[in-house]
Amino acid sequence: MRSSILKEDPSDYLFKLLLIGDSGVEKSCLLLRFADDSYVESYISTIGVDFWDTAGQERFRTITGSYYRGARGIIIVYDVTDQESFNNVKQWLSEIDRYASDNVNKLLVGNKCDLTANKVVSYETAKAFANEIGIPFLETSAKDATNVEQAFMDCGFRKEMACARAWLSLRSSAG
Repeated sequence: MRSSILKEDPSDYLFKLLLIGDSGVEKSCLLLRFADDSYVESYISTIGVDFWDTAGQERFRTITGSYYRGARGIIIVYDVTDQESFNNVKQWLSEIDRYASDNVNKLLVGNKCDLTANKVVSYETAKAFANEIGIPFLETSAKDATNVEQAFMDCGFRKEMACARAWLSLRSSAG
């Protein structure tokens, strides 16, 4: 999913929101659900978009440092059915500490909460971890839209996210 959404728009106000996390946690699906209220089962790996949805593969980690600079909000996504993706949240937080500004808004998101039979990271475990590090936490499902809008809105930019959503919807219907 590659787009130059914000570069083509001579905006009066530009904000950068990152979606970070391991590959396969459905970061792109969360963005697609928020922007178009749609879901695609299979997605190719993402390097990055101007909505700053970055790939989770290790080979792309060296280029993501530049993405953190200037970010106003960061959604850290893990898969509730994948313990390793939750364990790796600490590494993603280290990158945030290293590259992002100190006052960046952060939100921890456990995605794929619709897969209850396969869940290995409990809500309580993730919530306790989020409380320990002092950031908000939500469980979401890109597939059935559970808490997706709330995740984007809760990242601290209600007005901006509403405008971005309208612009993304307009753009996708035009083209």
